[in-house]
Amino acid sequence: MEWWLIYLLTGAFVGFFAGLLGIGGGLIIVPVLISLFTAQDFPADRIIHFALGTTMATIIFTSAVSLRTHHQHGAVNWPIVKHITPGIFLGTFGGATLAGSMTGQLLSVIFVIFIFYAATQMLLQFRPSPMFQLPGRFGLFLAGNVIGALSSLVAIGGGLLSVPFLTLCKIKLQHAIGTAAAIGFPIALAGTAGYIVNGFLHSETLPDFSLGYVYLPALAWLVSASMLTAPLGAKLTHSTKTATLRTIFVVLLYGLGIRMLINIL
Repeated sequence: MEWWLIYLLTGAFVGFFAGLLGIGGGLIIVPVLISLFTAQDFPADRIIHFALGTTMATIIFTSAVSLRTHHQHGAVNWPIVKHITPGIFLGTFGGATLAGSMTGQLLSVIFVIFIFYAATQMLLQFRPSPMFQLPGRFGLFLAGNVIGALSSLVAIGGGLLSVPFLTLCKIKLQHAIGTAAAIGFPIALAGTAGYIVNGFLHSETLPDFSLGYVYLPALAWLVSASMLTAPLGAKLTHSTKTATLRTIFVVLLYGLGIRMLINIL
């Protein structure tokens, strides 16, 4: 029960900041789950796989809510979603398959690199200047492959990758964010499927209550709490100094990244 309480508190924390700052919580959830799964004696060489797979499964629920909200505000460019989704499915499932064959240490290195990238991007609030026209169907298919593959390796909904890409292609920021939210749903579906399949393929023994690399008790409590606190965070967006809270969140990301780096070394 004490583990479930920690999952619940983690979900509440991540959900609140996701609603407040409009960011995904995967980069926070993964390091926390690594610590919890280590304490619960999960197979040592597969701990990060379970953390990534479980986190990816939580994104199914959070991205569905986000997608619905942005669609209601008319901020989703559905033609882009339609043409990029095939590449998203292929790239994300392929990335999860690749992750299944990687060592835990290599996956940890990739995750640490990305968490430092994400924290720096968030700190600087970097937005690329519009430079290119939106590519055609084949170009979107290729972009979907890259975004999906990288997203599955670090268990994110793709917003940190797809928003800069769409902004670069002269899509208005509001529509880039809304479209990225919609893209996050197929990323989550394909990534979760990949981690489930590869969990059965690459692990002879799985912990009780796990579905491949998705640990169901953690998933249930994380989602339950985050769905409750995300609306609370969203309501405070316009009445709170979000810049200060964003800085706190960035510092937390750097701290988690440094801690993982120390463990790797």
